[in-house]
Amino acid sequence: MVVRKYEDECEYLERIGSHSWRIKKGFQPNMKVEGVFYVNEKLESLMFEELKNACPNVAALPGIVGHSVGLPDVHSGYGFAIGNMAAFDVGNPEAVVSPGGVGFDINCGVRLLRTNLTEKDVQPVKERITQALFDHIPVGVGSKGIIPMGAKDLEEALEMGNGLVSSMLSADPNCVSTRAKRRGLPQLGTLGAGNHYAEIQVVDEIFDKFAASSMGIDPARTNNALVQMEKAMKRDKIEVNDRQLACARIHSKEGQDYLKGMAAAANFAWVNRSSMTFLTRQAFSKIFDSTPDDLDMHVIYDVSHNIAKMEEHMVDGKFKNFACS
Repeated sequence: MVVRKYEDECEYLERIGSHSWRIKKGFQPNMKVEGVFYVNEKLESLMFEELKNACPNVAALPGIVGHSVGLPDVHSGYGFAIGNMAAFDVGNPEAVVSPGGVGFDINCGVRLLRTNLTEKDVQPVKERITQALFDHIPVGVGSKGIIPMGAKDLEEALEMGNGLVSSMLSADPNCVSTRAKRRGLPQLGTLGAGNHYAEIQVVDEIFDKFAASSMGIDPARTNNALVQMEKAMKRDKIEVNDRQLACARIHSKEGQDYLKGMAAAANFAWVNRSSMTFLTRQAFSKIFDSTPDDLDMHVIYDVSHNIAKMEEHMVDGKFKNFACS
């Protein structure tokens, strides 16, 4: 990493809008593209240090196109900053995939449920609802779910997710280690820890929202991938600015194995959030003595955060495929 005086750094940083900045090539070694990040004045001083390291280092990865992008929620991550986005040209044989672009919390996301309840309905029983959610949805590191799951069920969840509704069909359970499967097996329908949460909110109606991922599946999966990618980097003579940006060519065995295993972990996360949807409906049904249908408890949206996807975009009048994370 290049260390400069503040005035020297300013030569590479350019404000291009009221809430956007550009990091010019040369700020860090081997940058293939420029960095762009979006931030307001209040957050600039808090975010600059993270952005100056992660964003340009990602811009130096082989095969990156466009820009290394930092979004307004950017904060410290593993190699990539969390909130740092990048796209890689699948047609470029040098292009890489890096687990740092996805993180250890594969397919951490948010699901929002609606109800037909009003705040007046909920206030008198909010403590009972909270306890019912705790009773139905275990929390904490290594917590065990109340939904039984056998080895065959786990394989199906990893491969198929929630079917065509929410799944990555490229998933291959064989690319998930036995250790990772063993960790994930008892965790279906659990919330995990850290910034995973379930909460009841008031807008015009009561909403129940929770954020969770594939938990036990993904840390073990990512650790194993990093070991394999460090070996691939030595073999293919790939150099990166940050060791945490360990990567492999997208079309290499290591790259394909990672993408297939990541897809399997993502599928498990979708099944996990669907399981918690079922458990949340059961908790509300118990407290309000009504069916989930009578309470109008339906999914509004489910958004995935930590994930890499293959996307097709038109560039210069031609469709091209990109790996985006």
